[in-house]
Amino acid sequence: MSLLSVLRNILLTTTSAVILLVTPGVQAETKAALDIASKEALNHLIATVPAAKALSEKAIAILVFPSITKAGFMVGGQFGDGVMWKNDKPAAYYNTSGASFGLQMGAQTYGYAMFFMKESALKSLDNADGFEVGVGPSVVVIDQGMGVSHTTTTMQDDIYAFVFGQKGLMAGIGIQGNKITKINK
Repeated sequence: MSLLSVLRNILLTTTSAVILLVTPGVQAETKAALDIASKEALNHLIATVPAAKALSEKAIAILVFPSITKAGFMVGGQFGDGVMWKNDKPAAYYNTSGASFGLQMGAQTYGYAMFFMKESALKSLDNADGFEVGVGPSVVVIDQGMGVSHTTTTMQDDIYAFVFGQKGLMAGIGIQGNKITKINK
């Protein structure tokens, strides 16, 4: 078997796995399990990152994706389900998915929480047929180190996002290019 055949087989196998990975419903959790996982992730984030705690007190809603799976070899994809929290209660359910192309290899899991600070940003999510991160309201991604020095008086953007719980081996993590879609659980 030639090197080209081996590479083609690897690419086809990886592409098939990525398609399964990003197809909605493949990794869907039960509603109760998702509620618990997202609430635990949010509580941990608020307890460990001062900026997340400050934002949680002023946010009109918080969308939490407790576990996103990302994998790829040349072609990559990611998928996960999340819960929108309003007034400390689950208000809606969403999934996030995305695809990427380029020099990449590996797999990892991570979570993220989006703090909606303005009603207009929340309406953009609810009114869109799939909300694309990086298009529309401004989203500021804050890593845990930066989160220590921010306060609500220095934070005036529409949406703040925190990436957390990264595990695995894959270069380049971010939420730009993801599409968030409301789902029925």
